[in-house]
Amino acid sequence: MSDPFERHSPGLNAPAFGAFQISPDDTAPLTHVTRALYVGGEGNLTVTMAHGQTVTLTAVQPGMMYPLRCKQVHTTGTTASGIVGLY
Repeated sequence: MSDPFERHSPGLNAPAFGAFQISPDDTAPLTHVTRALYVGGEGNLTVTMAHGQTVTLTAVQPGMMYPLRCKQVHTTGTTASGIVGLY
């Protein structure tokens, strides 16, 4: 399949070009820093942002994409499910 944008450098406003399932973990960082997180099931989301701050987002809604550049999703404090990292 041809990709006419193959040689273009993606900006932060560009659509994601990869995705991966996230299993929250208190010790292991993600395989990629994300552009956004998709949340499939409602709950709280505790993340470490790309610059190192750890925050808890309460009552995130299912079926939403959150534009977060994260390097870790923590088990402690995360009750949301179906989390997908987009990069």
